[in-house]
Amino acid sequence: MIRYVKGDATEPTANGAKVIVHVCNDVGGWGKGFVMAISKRWPQPEAAYRAWFKQRATNDFALGAVQFVQVADGLWVASLVGQRDLRAENGVPPIRYEAIRAGLQKVAAFAVEQRASVHMPRIGCGLAGGKWEQIEPIIERELGERGVEVDVYDLA
Repeated sequence: MIRYVKGDATEPTANGAKVIVHVCNDVGGWGKGFVMAISKRWPQPEAAYRAWFKQRATNDFALGAVQFVQVADGLWVASLVGQRDLRAENGVPPIRYEAIRAGLQKVAAFAVEQRASVHMPRIGCGLAGGKWEQIEPIIERELGERGVEVDVYDLA
């Protein structure tokens, strides 16, 4: 169900509408990891995330939430809040698998509505400290089983 691609997830190769998914934290930090590649290509996702966090008392910003920002015609960046804080605490990495699941459910609904494919790096496995063998089945269940095409990119 998942297609593995050598390349840059900020340059999705599929035809049609596309959603680029990445995992962000719940403390407003944006400055390391894959978000740097996003910010290098488009300023809108970072600005939107920072505003979303700043106004969190009056919006849905929380673990499992997703913010969709259109960066071009038929192309969105989905910021999925799936990481608690920035560092491991008492040996527990920042990744929150249930938040990833909840967020991917929202991504699936959006992708189906937009008739879009989904593109991502190995989400949650960098700074969030997640294990791909736990994230991959979540992606397969929440996206693949709903008929959403998923490309996972590994830098060449």
